[in-house]
Amino acid sequence: MRVRKSSVMVLLTSMLVLMTACSSGNNGASGNNTPAASNDAANNTTATAEAADYTFGADQTFHSNEPVSYSMMYSDHENYPYNKDWRLWSAIQEKTNVTFDLSITARTEYENQKSLLVNSGDAPYIIPKTYDESAFVATGQIVPVSDWVQYMPNYMKAVKDWGMEEDLKAKLKEDGKYYVLPGMWEIAGGGYSYIIRKDVFEAAGVDVEGQQGNWTYEDFYKAMKKVKDYTGSNYVISDQFKGESALNIAAVQYGVTGGWGLSNGLNFDHDKQQFVFADASEDFKNYLGYFNKLITDGIMDPESFTQEDDAAQAKFFKGDTYVISGIYQVLADFKSKMQVPDSELYMITQPGGPKGKLQVETSRLENGIMISQNALDDLGKEGFIKMLRFIDWLWYSNEGQTLSLWGVEGETYTKDADGNIVLNPDIYYNGMNEGAAKQLNVDYGFAGGVFAYGGSEKLKVSKMTDGEKDFVNRVQTTRETRKLVPPIMATPEESEQMKLISTPLMDYVKTMTLKFITGQESFDNWNQYTAQVEANGSTRYTEMANDIFQKTKDLLGY
Repeated sequence: MRVRKSSVMVLLTSMLVLMTACSSGNNGASGNNTPAASNDAANNTTATAEAADYTFGADQTFHSNEPVSYSMMYSDHENYPYNKDWRLWSAIQEKTNVTFDLSITARTEYENQKSLLVNSGDAPYIIPKTYDESAFVATGQIVPVSDWVQYMPNYMKAVKDWGMEEDLKAKLKEDGKYYVLPGMWEIAGGGYSYIIRKDVFEAAGVDVEGQQGNWTYEDFYKAMKKVKDYTGSNYVISDQFKGESALNIAAVQYGVTGGWGLSNGLNFDHDKQQFVFADASEDFKNYLGYFNKLITDGIMDPESFTQEDDAAQAKFFKGDTYVISGIYQVLADFKSKMQVPDSELYMITQPGGPKGKLQVETSRLENGIMISQNALDDLGKEGFIKMLRFIDWLWYSNEGQTLSLWGVEGETYTKDADGNIVLNPDIYYNGMNEGAAKQLNVDYGFAGGVFAYGGSEKLKVSKMTDGEKDFVNRVQTTRETRKLVPPIMATPEESEQMKLISTPLMDYVKTMTLKFITGQESFDNWNQYTAQVEANGSTRYTEMANDIFQKTKDLLGY
């Protein structure tokens, strides 16, 4: 049954009201500062007296008087394998008196193991690194954590101070609640773009630094054409990620979906306040036509859409090609592998397109943490709240976030006169201190994907090299922020119906995307494509999305 609008609005409103209460006053364990529960259940009951065995609060260190251990899933990354002796574990324990009972799973098997544990009812209390919680909501094994966030003062302070309310709406389900604690950044990142051989572009007569901020995709094509004419190379770009990155970032500027962002093919028209199926439109035809032109004119290697990443990288490193998609964090590694002397690599701002010069990255949310119902059942209300306040400190306080990312001050980093983080010179991380003997994640456990995400603008910038800071600044100053797309708050039954349509529909779109781009299908047959998209249910899917939006738009503030 759908929760009444009035109940959900009480929840959302009271969450905002409680932010001030959670971030002010004496936030110790005296019991005098506990805010009223917004949905502890929906009857406005007040929280019971605070247990006096731990301290917590906004900008205060969580510390339990008695040792405590919480069970947690852990995604073991092959590039920095789990080590029980990492300084990370002892640093957390020293601060908080908390340890973890870890369920360690290889990164490549993490999602499968997560599904197995949640669906069987055997999930650990804390389930981090969750990108999509939708499949777990109906199981009843995951806590609707929005009912409990008022007990998390650092989380609520970040929501208020950084204006995250609109961002969090993207996580709402059809009951008006959300089931994951997302990582939150004060500012959006730069995102994926194109790494180019700046030395070759300039030798071909392209004013890279002077013009790249103004480039549309057509301008980028002209620049690459100059490089092809100058070098006589077979191709200028032979891309990695099987084209998924390039298709995704270009789709934003054409008003369609593609690549990693293909999703359900829908865009949201904010003026008309309705969803439209974008991937059979004239915009989509123009988008595919652009990439087809790159292939036809010998600018882009057709193998971009089929080859493995290392094959694309090898062509770039050898100097056979001069453009490749990527994210700024790989730039230092790429520089070390270039086989052409004096190669100069540069990350361009994502080109604009027919819809404007838009930021590709809009969401400030990261993957997040699900909380198992087992935690509430086993710990009871007071013990559950205590665990949430530990999570609140480690993942959402500046102190906890700094610890997770940079480690221990005086051991792995120091601060300069302006309070900026300075990584110890014998430790490497993210392009800093290249050639250093130790690595921050491999040798110490800090800066890992299970803990180190989310934080203030200053913390985000602290992990950037000067070059990355320049890239992010160029994106933020020359690209327009896009409005966030509202979620489709479908019931489980509606979600299942829509999935039955979208899966074959989008499989067809993806298949035909590559055929049009590579020339296997002629644009003379465009009407046949659009007719088949319609036959596969695009109109029905769009109508369902709009019907759901109309039922829930008041909850979303439209």
